[in-house]
Amino acid sequence: MKATGVECFEASRSRLASLAYRLLGSATDAEDTVQDAFLRWQAADQTRIEIPEAWLTKVVTNLSLDRLRSAKTRRERVVGDWMPEPLLDGDPMLGPAETVEQRESVTLAVLTLLERLTPIERAVFVLREAFSYSHAEIADLLDITVSASQQHAHRARRHVTARRDVGAVDAAAARRIVGAFLDAASSGRTERLVELLTDDATAIIDGAGWGTGLKRFSDPEQIAAVLRAGLKPTPAKRRMAGGSPAVHTAVVNGSPAMIVTVDDRVLAAMILEIRDGRVATVHGMAAPERIARIAREWSRREHAEPLIESW
Repeated sequence: MKATGVECFEASRSRLASLAYRLLGSATDAEDTVQDAFLRWQAADQTRIEIPEAWLTKVVTNLSLDRLRSAKTRRERVVGDWMPEPLLDGDPMLGPAETVEQRESVTLAVLTLLERLTPIERAVFVLREAFSYSHAEIADLLDITVSASQQHAHRARRHVTARRDVGAVDAAAARRIVGAFLDAASSGRTERLVELLTDDATAIIDGAGWGTGLKRFSDPEQIAAVLRAGLKPTPAKRRMAGGSPAVHTAVVNGSPAMIVTVDDRVLAAMILEIRDGRVATVHGMAAPERIARIAREWSRREHAEPLIESW
């Protein structure tokens, strides 16, 4: 393969990975999809491809749709053992974040809501909202009519009731929010933690240390009790962790997050999605396969002083 072909593909890799991630909600699957697209690009007669960017976008979109439609993917997601794979702020797979729509499209809340859509509705929504493609361009990419693209977009927006107050959360804001949350959790007063939650707050915690599957909680009092118990340090938890963990703060998928580490090794992440100044959703993740990319990215970076040096 000519070097110019490789360079052409590499110039689009980050954008393609960002597209695949929004479509699939999984960084691992997105990486595999982009690699499959590279193999197809390598095998294609590139001299006959007039607009490489459009060709590659179509291939990645269709490969992603094939994954969404696969029996294995449907089975995993129907049984409820699925959460979006989180990404640290600055990960190129997060893609564009200039507009409210682009920031929304990569939040864990919206990635979860996208599960309500058919694969084709999801593709139209992502291409339109996150990448600003026109309906004519989407119709060409998906081999549908312009009218069909408009209808799919309308249905998708109706199902995805995204919030419209998504601002840019920086490291300082994340540290302040997580700090207040930890103070309330360790205060010994459940009502302090409840006050930080919305009335319709939910918590979703994966199976690592909690049995199999996902645990879901939807009552603020119950959420507060579970989080207080989970965040209470004990000798048994330290032994299980392999030492006294440090608690850092970060921005993950646009939201404040708590990163728990031992010797700079990521053990768990807790992402706090905010609505109207309070915590609307808590995602707790400790399963190694779910936090693998965060762990890899974390090990490559310098970090501010931990919020708690020895938990």
